[in-house]
Amino acid sequence: MTMVDVSDKAEVFREATATGTIKLKTETVKLIKTGKIAKGDPLYTAKIAGVLAAKKTSSIVPLCHPLPLTNVEVETKVTDENTVEVTATVKTKAQTGVEMEALVATATALLTIWDMTKQYEKDADGQYPTTAIQNIRAVKKLKRA
Repeated sequence: MTMVDVSDKAEVFREATATGTIKLKTETVKLIKTGKIAKGDPLYTAKIAGVLAAKKTSSIVPLCHPLPLTNVEVETKVTDENTVEVTATVKTKAQTGVEMEALVATATALLTIWDMTKQYEKDADGQYPTTAIQNIRAVKKLKRA
């Protein structure tokens, strides 16, 4: 087993964007919008978590190259009454792309939202019937000299 050898590749500008969603109870989303989540603002915290995760991707994903990231942007938005969307865009000038960093940033941001809201998601049986992290995917990859 080995990392892919990128020694002969030129350093070029690279950008990748990933997105994903988390479905929550309508009541939980209302708490987010009104700033009433006990742990604090999950959308703001998710942005920080996503940036930190992108920077640590090579420590999390085996055989992933450590990259000098030049920018990480994580956006969150409530898209309807029970869904929050996260989009992460990562940039670098390197010998390999940043799709994994964008995906890890997105997933971590979504997990952070889940961690900060899970206490509001349980039903009477202690289950989480509506909560789902979904559709984490790379949606854009750009490379230019």
